[in-house]
Amino acid sequence: MFRPLFLALLLACCQPVFAAGQLYRVTHEGQTSYLYGTVHVGRDGTYPLNEAASRALLASRALVIELDIREDKAFQLALARHARYPEGDSVQKHLTPTALEQLTQALARAGMTLASVQQYKPWLIANLLVGVELDRHGFQRSQAVEYALLAAAQQQDKTVRELESADYQLGLFDSLDERQQEQYLLENLADLADGDALKKSRALIEAWSAADGAGINAAWQSATSGDSVSAGFMQRVLLGKRNPEMAANIERIMQQDRVAFVGVGLLHLVGEDGLPQLLKRRGYQVEQLD
Repeated sequence: MFRPLFLALLLACCQPVFAAGQLYRVTHEGQTSYLYGTVHVGRDGTYPLNEAASRALLASRALVIELDIREDKAFQLALARHARYPEGDSVQKHLTPTALEQLTQALARAGMTLASVQQYKPWLIANLLVGVELDRHGFQRSQAVEYALLAAAQQQDKTVRELESADYQLGLFDSLDERQQEQYLLENLADLADGDALKKSRALIEAWSAADGAGINAAWQSATSGDSVSAGFMQRVLLGKRNPEMAANIERIMQQDRVAFVGVGLLHLVGEDGLPQLLKRRGYQVEQLD
């Protein structure tokens, strides 16, 4: 099962690269931690950590990530609570005939049936279809940078901490009302049909791999601009709501662990309300290292 929140920010590329990301050193009153931008899919293990990130992780006492993706039980419980309809209900009862027809056609193109997903809410089905499309092109969640971080942390016997919970993350999507969920689904179906979903992902991962700040900012602008439900949700909720909460949690963890390596999705680091800027406003010194 794909992690829905991560799929909203899925990234992909066509050539193997080393993990460039964006790495920041965060200091305050003698404490030092690191903030690292990650991507949430990979291809055949082609995202080993680069030298700077490896050194920073080795120097840290704890690894902090959005969610420990190895833990499935909590995710399944959150899925049942937020993403599935109760017994006797189905997605067919919550979509207009036009949306249902488009969904059925998209599922057929992906080699899936409506019956296989009818218990899922529209936002989850949209994210699943994006995941299937990326998987068809060889980009898999199982090859994400987070797995490289977790493997290194285990080898180095480091504490692993989470910034959020599965219940919280899936609950964000469940906050969309029925009209918004249908529109979110239709927007994603349109992006899949015309190839924009893959194109946008490739643009961001290529900018990430080249440490291309202008390219990363352009991808962020694309994801958060416009009057679509998807862009508004990304701007207001997936980034706008979460970033201040993440900054507060990072501050708490830094005080607890002294030196922490914090890996979060790249888009959380971009813009005036990205984590580097929010931490600066909290009195931290933030220096980009690569």
